[in-house]
Amino acid sequence: MDDGRKQRGAAIAAQTQNGIRRTPRGYIVPSQSGQGKYAVLVDGDKATCTCPDYELRAEPCKHVFAVRIVIQREFDFANGTVTETVSVTKTVKRTYVQDWPKYNAAQVEEKGRFQVLLRDLCRGITEPEPARTGRPRLSVADMVFASAYKVYSTVSARRFMSDLRGAHERGYLSRVPHYNSIFNYLEDARLTPVLRAMIMESSLPLKSVEIDFAADSSGFTTSRFHRWYDHKYGVERQEHDWVKVHIMCGVKTNIVTAIEIAGRNAADTKQLPALVATTGKNFAMAEVSADKGYASANNIETVKNAGAEPFIAFRTSDTGWSGGAWAKAIGFFLYRRAEFLQHYHKRSNVETTFSMIKRKFGDFLRSKTDTAMTNEALCKVLCHNLVVLIHEVHELGIEPTFWAGLAPAQEVGV
Repeated sequence: MDDGRKQRGAAIAAQTQNGIRRTPRGYIVPSQSGQGKYAVLVDGDKATCTCPDYELRAEPCKHVFAVRIVIQREFDFANGTVTETVSVTKTVKRTYVQDWPKYNAAQVEEKGRFQVLLRDLCRGITEPEPARTGRPRLSVADMVFASAYKVYSTVSARRFMSDLRGAHERGYLSRVPHYNSIFNYLEDARLTPVLRAMIMESSLPLKSVEIDFAADSSGFTTSRFHRWYDHKYGVERQEHDWVKVHIMCGVKTNIVTAIEIAGRNAADTKQLPALVATTGKNFAMAEVSADKGYASANNIETVKNAGAEPFIAFRTSDTGWSGGAWAKAIGFFLYRRAEFLQHYHKRSNVETTFSMIKRKFGDFLRSKTDTAMTNEALCKVLCHNLVVLIHEVHELGIEPTFWAGLAPAQEVGV
Protein backbone atom coordinates (compact mmCIF):
# COMPACT_ATOMS: atom_id res chain seq x y z
CA MET A 1 0.00 0.00 0.00
CA ASP A 2 2.89 2.41 0.83
CA ASP A 3 4.51 1.66 -2.55
CA GLY A 4 1.39 2.92 -4.29
CA ARG A 5 1.37 6.09 -2.18
CA LYS A 6 5.06 6.65 -3.00
CA GLN A 7 4.34 6.37 -6.72
CA ARG A 8 1.39 8.79 -6.51
CA GLY A 9 3.53 11.14 -4.40
CA ALA A 10 6.26 11.06 -7.06
CA ALA A 11 3.60 11.84 -9.68
CA ILE A 12 2.40 14.84 -7.70
CA ALA A 13 5.98 16.09 -7.26
CA ALA A 14 6.71 15.62 -11.00
CA GLN A 15 3.51 17.17 -12.33
CA THR A 16 3.19 20.07 -9.90
CA GLN A 17 6.75 21.14 -9.17
CA ASN A 18 5.71 24.76 -9.12
CA GLY A 19 2.47 24.00 -7.29
CA ILE A 20 4.01 22.71 -4.03
CA ARG A 21 4.54 25.85 -1.98
CA ARG A 22 6.68 26.23 1.13
CA THR A 23 5.13 27.73 4.27
CA PRO A 24 6.75 28.69 7.60
CA ARG A 25 5.80 25.30 9.07
CA GLY A 26 5.77 23.03 6.03
CA TYR A 27 4.31 22.88 2.53
CA ILE A 28 1.00 23.36 0.73
CA VAL A 29 0.43 20.45 -1.67
CA PRO A 30 -2.23 20.54 -4.42
CA SER A 31 -4.63 17.61 -4.59
CA GLN A 32 -3.76 15.13 -7.33
CA SER A 33 -7.29 15.56 -8.69
CA GLY A 34 -6.73 19.31 -8.96
CA GLN A 35 -9.49 20.12 -6.48
CA GLY A 36 -8.31 21.57 -3.19
CA LYS A 37 -5.02 21.72 -1.32
CA TYR A 38 -3.60 20.09 1.80
CA ALA A 39 -1.13 21.30 4.40
CA VAL A 40 1.86 19.07 5.11
CA LEU A 41 3.43 20.13 8.41
CA VAL A 42 7.09 19.23 8.84
CA ASP A 43 8.68 18.81 12.28
CA GLY A 44 12.22 17.49 11.91
CA ASP A 45 11.98 14.05 10.32
CA LYS A 46 8.26 13.82 11.04
CA ALA A 47 5.50 15.07 8.75
CA THR A 48 1.72 15.17 9.05
CA CYS A 49 -0.96 15.97 6.48
CA THR A 50 -4.47 17.37 6.65
CA CYS A 51 -5.86 15.01 3.98
CA PRO A 52 -8.52 12.43 4.89
CA ASP A 53 -6.18 9.50 4.09
CA TYR A 54 -3.64 10.57 6.70
CA GLU A 55 -6.37 11.38 9.21
CA LEU A 56 -7.73 7.85 9.00
CA ARG A 57 -4.42 5.95 8.91
CA ALA A 58 -1.94 8.27 10.67
CA GLU A 59 0.70 7.00 8.23
CA PRO A 60 2.53 8.80 5.41
CA CYS A 61 0.17 9.66 2.55
CA LYS A 62 1.00 10.56 -1.05
CA HIS A 63 1.24 14.27 -0.15
CA VAL A 64 3.87 13.52 2.52
CA PHE A 65 5.87 11.46 0.03
CA ALA A 66 5.62 14.30 -2.51
CA VAL A 67 7.01 16.76 0.04
CA ARG A 68 9.88 14.41 0.89
CA ILE A 69 10.80 14.27 -2.79
CA VAL A 70 10.75 18.08 -3.01
CA ILE A 71 12.93 18.40 0.08
CA GLN A 72 15.37 15.89 -1.38
CA ARG A 73 15.50 17.88 -4.61
CA GLU A 74 16.45 21.00 -2.72
CA PHE A 75 19.55 19.39 -1.25
CA ASP A 76 20.53 16.50 -3.50
CA PHE A 77 22.08 17.47 -6.87
CA ALA A 78 24.64 15.34 -8.70
CA ASN A 79 26.16 16.16 -12.13
CA GLY A 80 23.30 18.45 -12.94
CA THR A 81 20.69 15.76 -12.48
CA VAL A 82 18.21 15.36 -9.69
CA THR A 83 18.27 12.18 -7.61
CA GLU A 84 14.88 11.45 -6.12
CA THR A 85 15.15 9.57 -2.83
CA VAL A 86 12.18 8.66 -0.72
CA SER A 87 12.87 7.83 2.90
CA VAL A 88 10.92 4.93 4.32
CA THR A 89 9.54 5.05 7.85
CA LYS A 90 9.32 1.61 9.42
CA THR A 91 6.04 1.00 11.17
CA VAL A 92 6.36 -1.04 14.34
CA LYS A 93 3.20 -2.74 15.51
CA ARG A 94 2.45 -1.88 19.10
CA THR A 95 1.64 -4.88 21.24
CA TYR A 96 0.19 -5.19 24.72
CA VAL A 97 1.03 -7.78 27.32
CA GLN A 98 -1.92 -9.95 28.34
CA ASP A 99 -2.03 -11.22 31.91
CA TRP A 100 -3.23 -14.66 30.91
CA PRO A 101 -3.79 -16.12 34.42
CA LYS A 102 -6.14 -13.23 35.31
CA TYR A 103 -7.81 -13.31 31.90
CA ASN A 104 -8.39 -17.05 32.15
CA ALA A 105 -9.78 -16.72 35.69
CA ALA A 106 -12.21 -14.02 34.55
CA GLN A 107 -13.42 -16.19 31.66
CA VAL A 108 -13.83 -19.28 33.81
CA GLU A 109 -15.82 -17.46 36.49
CA GLU A 110 -17.71 -15.09 34.19
CA LYS A 111 -21.11 -16.77 34.04
CA GLY A 112 -21.36 -17.27 37.79
CA ARG A 113 -20.16 -13.76 38.64
CA PHE A 114 -22.44 -12.28 35.99
CA GLN A 115 -25.50 -13.62 37.79
CA VAL A 116 -24.28 -12.29 41.13
CA LEU A 117 -23.63 -8.78 39.79
CA LEU A 118 -26.92 -8.73 37.88
CA ARG A 119 -28.80 -9.78 41.02
CA ASP A 120 -27.09 -7.03 43.04
CA LEU A 121 -28.11 -4.45 40.40
CA CYS A 122 -31.70 -5.68 40.38
CA ARG A 123 -31.94 -5.23 44.15
CA GLY A 124 -32.04 -1.48 43.55
CA ILE A 125 -35.33 -1.70 41.66
CA THR A 126 -38.38 -0.46 43.53
CA GLU A 127 -41.38 -2.70 43.02
CA PRO A 128 -44.72 -1.06 42.13
CA GLU A 129 -47.76 -1.43 44.34
CA PRO A 130 -49.42 -4.84 43.81
CA ALA A 131 -52.62 -4.86 41.77
CA ARG A 132 -55.79 -5.28 43.79
CA THR A 133 -57.46 -7.39 41.15
CA GLY A 134 -56.37 -9.86 38.51
CA ARG A 135 -53.48 -12.28 38.48
CA PRO A 136 -50.50 -11.51 40.73
CA ARG A 137 -47.78 -9.59 38.91
CA LEU A 138 -44.32 -10.97 38.47
CA SER A 139 -41.54 -9.18 40.33
CA VAL A 140 -40.01 -6.41 38.18
CA ALA A 141 -36.57 -7.27 39.55
CA ASP A 142 -37.10 -10.88 38.47
CA MET A 143 -38.15 -9.83 34.99
CA VAL A 144 -35.22 -7.47 34.52
CA PHE A 145 -32.89 -10.23 35.70
CA ALA A 146 -34.51 -12.76 33.36
CA SER A 147 -34.46 -10.39 30.37
CA ALA A 148 -30.80 -9.38 30.78
CA TYR A 149 -29.69 -12.95 31.53
CA LYS A 150 -31.55 -14.19 28.46
CA VAL A 151 -29.71 -11.66 26.26
CA TYR A 152 -26.42 -12.72 27.88
CA SER A 153 -27.12 -16.36 26.99
CA THR A 154 -27.61 -15.50 23.25
CA VAL A 155 -30.02 -18.47 22.88
CA SER A 156 -33.77 -18.56 22.28
CA ALA A 157 -36.10 -18.04 25.23
CA ARG A 158 -37.25 -21.66 25.18
CA ARG A 159 -33.72 -23.09 25.32
CA PHE A 160 -32.85 -20.48 27.95
CA MET A 161 -35.33 -21.90 30.48
CA SER A 162 -32.84 -24.41 31.92
CA ASP A 163 -30.45 -21.53 32.74
CA LEU A 164 -33.33 -19.64 34.34
CA ARG A 165 -34.26 -22.62 36.51
CA GLY A 166 -30.64 -22.85 37.62
CA ALA A 167 -30.66 -19.17 38.61
CA HIS A 168 -33.84 -19.78 40.62
CA GLU A 169 -32.22 -22.70 42.45
CA ARG A 170 -29.30 -20.46 43.43
CA GLY A 171 -31.69 -17.87 44.84
CA TYR A 172 -31.32 -15.17 42.19
CA LEU A 173 -35.02 -15.34 41.26
CA SER A 174 -38.05 -15.57 43.49
CA ARG A 175 -39.86 -17.64 40.86
CA VAL A 176 -39.27 -18.95 37.36
CA PRO A 177 -41.30 -16.95 34.79
CA HIS A 178 -42.71 -18.38 31.59
CA TYR A 179 -40.62 -17.60 28.52
CA ASN A 180 -43.49 -15.59 27.03
CA SER A 181 -43.34 -13.33 30.09
CA ILE A 182 -39.79 -12.34 29.11
CA PHE A 183 -41.06 -11.20 25.70
CA ASN A 184 -43.94 -9.31 27.29
CA TYR A 185 -41.70 -7.37 29.67
CA LEU A 186 -39.25 -6.44 26.93
CA GLU A 187 -42.20 -4.76 25.22
CA ASP A 188 -42.97 -2.68 28.33
CA ALA A 189 -41.83 0.95 27.87
CA ARG A 190 -41.46 1.31 31.65
CA LEU A 191 -38.46 -1.00 31.46
CA THR A 192 -36.43 1.43 29.30
CA PRO A 193 -35.52 4.03 32.00
CA VAL A 194 -34.77 1.20 34.45
CA LEU A 195 -32.27 -0.38 32.06
CA ARG A 196 -30.68 3.00 31.30
CA ALA A 197 -30.23 3.66 35.03
CA MET A 198 -28.73 0.19 35.51
CA ILE A 199 -26.22 0.79 32.71
CA MET A 200 -25.14 4.04 34.34
CA GLU A 201 -24.91 2.39 37.78
CA SER A 202 -22.88 -0.53 36.43
CA SER A 203 -20.20 1.91 35.22
CA LEU A 204 -19.68 3.62 38.58
CA PRO A 205 -17.25 1.08 40.12
CA LEU A 206 -14.71 2.28 37.51
CA LYS A 207 -15.17 6.03 38.10
CA SER A 208 -11.71 6.24 39.68
CA VAL A 209 -10.13 4.55 36.64
CA GLU A 210 -11.69 6.34 33.66
CA ILE A 211 -11.00 9.99 32.88
CA ASP A 212 -10.79 9.90 29.06
CA PHE A 213 -13.86 9.05 27.00
CA ALA A 214 -14.87 8.42 23.39
CA ALA A 215 -18.25 8.62 21.64
CA ASP A 216 -19.68 7.00 18.53
CA SER A 217 -22.76 5.21 17.20
CA SER A 218 -23.48 1.87 15.59
CA GLY A 219 -26.50 0.02 14.26
CA PHE A 220 -28.01 -3.28 15.40
CA THR A 221 -29.83 -5.17 12.66
CA THR A 222 -33.48 -6.16 13.15
CA SER A 223 -35.83 -8.64 11.48
CA ARG A 224 -37.85 -5.82 9.94
CA PHE A 225 -37.20 -4.39 6.50
CA HIS A 226 -37.04 -0.81 5.29
CA ARG A 227 -38.50 -0.53 1.79
CA TRP A 228 -38.50 2.32 -0.70
CA TYR A 229 -39.12 2.94 -4.38
CA ASP A 230 -36.08 3.83 -6.47
CA HIS A 231 -37.46 6.33 -9.00
CA LYS A 232 -34.21 6.45 -10.94
CA TYR A 233 -34.27 2.77 -11.86
CA GLY A 234 -37.99 2.14 -11.42
CA VAL A 235 -37.66 -0.69 -8.90
CA GLU A 236 -38.56 -1.27 -5.27
CA ARG A 237 -35.59 -1.79 -2.96
CA GLN A 238 -35.32 -3.02 0.60
CA GLU A 239 -32.79 -3.47 3.36
CA HIS A 240 -32.87 -4.60 6.97
CA ASP A 241 -33.98 -1.94 9.40
CA TRP A 242 -31.73 -1.22 12.36
CA VAL A 243 -31.65 0.36 15.79
CA LYS A 244 -29.00 3.07 16.09
CA VAL A 245 -27.22 3.11 19.44
CA HIS A 246 -25.09 6.07 20.57
CA ILE A 247 -22.67 5.45 23.44
CA MET A 248 -19.86 7.05 25.38
CA CYS A 249 -17.26 4.74 26.87
CA GLY A 250 -14.08 4.92 28.90
CA VAL A 251 -10.99 4.34 26.76
CA LYS A 252 -9.13 2.21 29.31
CA THR A 253 -11.67 -0.47 30.19
CA ASN A 254 -14.34 0.05 27.48
CA ILE A 255 -17.05 0.52 30.11
CA VAL A 256 -20.14 2.28 28.72
CA THR A 257 -20.94 5.37 30.79
CA ALA A 258 -23.89 6.78 28.81
CA ILE A 259 -26.23 5.61 26.08
CA GLU A 260 -28.81 7.20 23.78
CA ILE A 261 -31.05 5.39 21.30
CA ALA A 262 -32.67 7.57 18.65
CA GLY A 263 -34.16 7.05 15.20
CA ARG A 264 -32.34 5.06 12.52
CA ASN A 265 -31.35 8.29 10.74
CA ALA A 266 -30.72 10.43 13.82
CA ALA A 267 -27.67 12.69 13.44
CA ASP A 268 -24.72 11.78 15.65
CA THR A 269 -23.86 15.37 16.47
CA LYS A 270 -27.15 15.97 18.32
CA GLN A 271 -26.59 13.06 20.71
CA LEU A 272 -23.23 14.14 22.13
CA PRO A 273 -24.52 16.74 24.65
CA ALA A 274 -26.71 14.13 26.38
CA LEU A 275 -23.84 11.62 26.45
CA VAL A 276 -21.49 14.22 27.94
CA ALA A 277 -24.06 15.36 30.51
CA THR A 278 -24.77 11.82 31.74
CA THR A 279 -21.09 10.90 31.94
CA GLY A 280 -20.16 14.20 33.59
CA LYS A 281 -22.57 13.55 36.47
CA ASN A 282 -20.52 10.58 37.63
CA PHE A 283 -17.01 10.89 36.17
CA ALA A 284 -14.25 13.49 36.25
CA MET A 285 -13.81 14.03 32.51
CA ALA A 286 -10.42 15.04 31.11
CA GLU A 287 -10.79 14.27 27.39
CA VAL A 288 -13.58 13.46 24.93
CA SER A 289 -12.71 12.01 21.51
CA ALA A 290 -15.11 11.73 18.58
CA ASP A 291 -15.00 11.61 14.79
CA LYS A 292 -15.94 14.45 12.43
CA GLY A 293 -19.62 13.52 12.58
CA TYR A 294 -19.68 15.22 16.01
CA ALA A 295 -17.91 18.42 14.93
CA SER A 296 -20.04 21.42 15.86
CA ALA A 297 -19.55 24.61 17.85
CA ASN A 298 -22.20 23.51 20.34
CA ASN A 299 -20.49 20.17 20.98
CA ILE A 300 -17.10 21.82 21.47
CA GLU A 301 -18.63 24.20 24.02
CA THR A 302 -20.50 21.35 25.73
CA VAL A 303 -17.33 19.35 26.25
CA LYS A 304 -15.48 22.45 27.44
CA ASN A 305 -18.24 23.29 29.92
CA ALA A 306 -17.97 19.76 31.32
CA GLY A 307 -14.33 20.47 32.20
CA ALA A 308 -12.87 18.26 29.46
CA GLU A 309 -10.80 18.86 26.34
CA PRO A 310 -12.51 18.01 23.03
CA PHE A 311 -10.51 16.04 20.48
CA ILE A 312 -12.98 15.98 17.62
CA ALA A 313 -11.85 15.66 14.01
CA PHE A 314 -12.92 18.37 11.56
CA ARG A 315 -14.05 18.26 7.96
CA THR A 316 -11.89 19.79 5.24
CA SER A 317 -14.59 22.45 4.75
CA ASP A 318 -14.58 23.55 8.41
CA THR A 319 -13.05 26.92 9.25
CA GLY A 320 -12.49 28.95 12.41
CA TRP A 321 -14.98 31.64 11.40
CA SER A 322 -17.09 31.38 14.56
CA GLY A 323 -14.18 32.13 16.91
CA GLY A 324 -14.11 31.10 20.56
CA ALA A 325 -13.58 27.45 21.56
CA TRP A 326 -14.39 26.31 18.02
CA ALA A 327 -11.57 28.37 16.50
CA LYS A 328 -9.08 27.18 19.12
CA ALA A 329 -10.07 23.55 18.56
CA ILE A 330 -9.74 23.74 14.78
CA GLY A 331 -6.40 25.56 15.14
CA PHE A 332 -5.11 22.75 17.35
CA PHE A 333 -6.38 20.23 14.80
CA LEU A 334 -4.65 21.94 11.85
CA TYR A 335 -1.36 23.16 13.30
CA ARG A 336 -0.58 20.68 16.06
CA ARG A 337 -1.67 17.60 14.19
CA ALA A 338 0.81 15.11 15.68
CA GLU A 339 -0.15 16.09 19.22
CA PHE A 340 -3.85 16.08 18.31
CA LEU A 341 -3.67 12.56 16.89
CA GLN A 342 -2.07 11.21 20.06
CA HIS A 343 -5.28 12.10 21.86
CA TYR A 344 -7.73 11.59 19.00
CA HIS A 345 -6.77 7.99 18.34
CA LYS A 346 -8.12 7.03 21.76
CA ARG A 347 -11.41 7.21 19.86
CA SER A 348 -10.66 3.78 18.38
CA ASN A 349 -11.62 2.31 21.77
CA VAL A 350 -15.29 3.08 21.17
CA GLU A 351 -15.07 1.01 17.98
CA THR A 352 -13.58 -1.76 20.12
CA THR A 353 -16.47 -1.43 22.56
CA PHE A 354 -19.07 -1.94 19.84
CA SER A 355 -17.05 -4.87 18.50
CA MET A 356 -16.99 -6.45 21.96
CA ILE A 357 -20.75 -6.08 22.34
CA LYS A 358 -21.61 -7.45 18.91
CA ARG A 359 -19.13 -10.33 18.91
CA LYS A 360 -20.24 -11.56 22.32
CA PHE A 361 -23.96 -10.82 22.30
CA GLY A 362 -24.69 -10.57 18.59
CA ASP A 363 -25.40 -7.66 16.24
CA PHE A 364 -28.97 -8.81 15.59
CA LEU A 365 -32.07 -7.96 17.63
CA ARG A 366 -34.66 -10.74 17.91
CA SER A 367 -37.47 -8.46 19.13
CA LYS A 368 -40.21 -7.24 16.77
CA THR A 369 -41.59 -3.99 18.24
CA ASP A 370 -39.76 -0.67 18.62
CA THR A 371 -39.93 -0.71 22.41
CA ALA A 372 -38.76 -4.32 22.67
CA MET A 373 -35.86 -3.69 20.28
CA THR A 374 -34.76 -0.68 22.32
CA ASN A 375 -34.89 -2.67 25.55
CA GLU A 376 -33.03 -5.60 23.99
CA ALA A 377 -30.26 -3.26 22.79
CA LEU A 378 -30.04 -1.77 26.29
CA CYS A 379 -29.76 -5.27 27.74
CA LYS A 380 -26.81 -6.00 25.43
CA VAL A 381 -24.98 -2.91 26.68
CA LEU A 382 -25.81 -3.75 30.31
CA CYS A 383 -24.43 -7.28 29.83
CA HIS A 384 -21.28 -5.81 28.29
CA ASN A 385 -20.73 -3.55 31.31
CA LEU A 386 -21.07 -6.45 33.72
CA VAL A 387 -18.60 -8.54 31.71
CA VAL A 388 -16.13 -5.62 31.78
CA LEU A 389 -16.55 -5.39 35.56
CA ILE A 390 -15.85 -9.10 35.93
CA HIS A 391 -12.61 -8.70 34.02
CA GLU A 392 -11.59 -5.70 36.13
CA VAL A 393 -12.36 -7.63 39.32
CA HIS A 394 -9.42 -9.85 38.41
CA GLU A 395 -7.30 -7.22 36.63
CA LEU A 396 -7.61 -4.37 39.16
CA GLY A 397 -8.79 -6.20 42.24
CA ILE A 398 -11.96 -4.11 42.64
CA GLU A 399 -15.12 -5.25 44.43
CA PRO A 400 -18.17 -3.71 42.71
CA THR A 401 -20.98 -2.38 44.87
CA PHE A 402 -24.18 -0.82 43.53
CA TRP A 403 -26.68 1.74 44.77
CA ALA A 404 -24.39 2.67 47.66
CA GLY A 405 -25.80 5.35 49.95
CA LEU A 406 -29.18 5.61 48.23
CA ALA A 407 -32.34 5.87 50.25
CA PRO A 408 -35.24 3.64 49.18
CA ALA A 409 -37.04 6.61 47.60
CA GLN A 410 -34.02 7.23 45.36
CA GLU A 411 -33.84 3.74 44.01
CA VAL A 412 -34.75 2.87 40.45
CA GLY A 413 -38.50 2.61 39.98
CA VAL A 414 -40.87 1.69 37.21
